[in-house]
Amino acid sequence: MNTQQFDELVSTNGDRAAEIPARDAVELLGKCSDLIYLDVREAREWNLFRIPGAVHIPVGRVRERVRDVIPLETRVLVYCARGGRAVQAAAVMRELGYRSVATICGGVHAWHDVDGELEQ
Repeated sequence: MNTQQFDELVSTNGDRAAEIPARDAVELLGKCSDLIYLDVREAREWNLFRIPGAVHIPVGRVRERVRDVIPLETRVLVYCARGGRAVQAAAVMRELGYRSVATICGGVHAWHDVDGELEQ
């Protein structure tokens, strides 16, 4: 997947955040300079491992903190452990005006399953 494909997927998904397969999310790492990976897991999960370069905001704090950390026009891939919290966070971000938001289908566990790099 490239940034153009990401943008097309996001734009055709209507009001919901698009879901990106983990393999495609891995391919995007390092290819898109304005793509931020947003980890919405709790601190104890974040401290175990994460996608390299990811930004951390727990799902319960996204509404109050995301605008201070991520500009509105930035491409964002949201993830959690398996995907549920990422969908919630992406919905909040859409309400706040973020339009280029997607989630990683299956979360960081799916990322790991397709041999995506992790940092501790």
